[in-house]
Parts: sequence; C-alpha cells; structure tokens
Amino acid sequence: MGPGRGKEIHSQTSSFLEKMKSKIVLANEKLRAALEKLKQSKTEDKKLYRWLVRAFEDLEENAFSGIQFPKKLIPKEYEKKFGRLNNLWKYNLPNAWRLIYTLKKDEVCVLSVILEWMDHKGYERKFRYS
Repeated sequence: MGPGRGKEIHSQTSSFLEKMKSKIVLANEKLRAALEKLKQSKTEDKKLYRWLVRAFEDLEENAFSGIQFPKKLIPKEYEKKFGRLNNLWKYNLPNAWRLIYTLKKDEVCVLSVILEWMDHKGYERKFRYS
C-alpha cells in the first residue's frame, strides 16, 4: 500500500457507509400503536407523526444520518427492554424531539430499529444530561 492509500480506502468506506440504505422496523407493537395514534390525531400530535415519517424516510436512505452515542451511554433500561444493543443512535426532530434507534444487520440489509421517540425533557432525563 503506497503513501496516502489508507486515506483513499477510508474515504471510500466512509462514503459507502454514509449512503447505507436500511429498512425501518418498529421495536414492538406498543410503538406501532403509538405511531398509529399519532397518525389519526387531529391535534399537534399530527405534526410529530409527519416529523417521524420524514425521519424514517431519511433513515431508509441513510441509516447513519443520526448521531451515534458512545456505548457507555446506552441506558441499561434499553438492554432490559430490547436485549443487548451494540449501538445506539439519535435523530434530532423539530421542537427538540428525539428519535432513538439502533442498527441491526439482517442477512440482506441493515435494519433501523426504532426504539422510541421523546421530547427534549425526557431525552435529557434518560441520558442524564440534567
């Protein structure tokens, strides 16, 4: 490998990862029901539904479009609820809402598994920022 070749390979790998498509999966039926309730809403919740749909579209196009948490910040509560998580990501939504997801590999594709969404206050509490 000649000088600078490592940077070229890293650059190619990075651009490949930046465009990794994924399939969106909700972690459980409770989330599916909550999403359906938002969809049917006639209130401000309808906006949240539209933001989530937009986020899902972005994640389908690029699974790495969120911000990855360091492993040490993954709440133990998630591992109790969803099993061992190797990674955890957040996607910032409007009005300080957060979408929390993890990436899993299926035989054929990457899955963006939606774990939950929360407002900023709930996010700060869960990740101990306040």
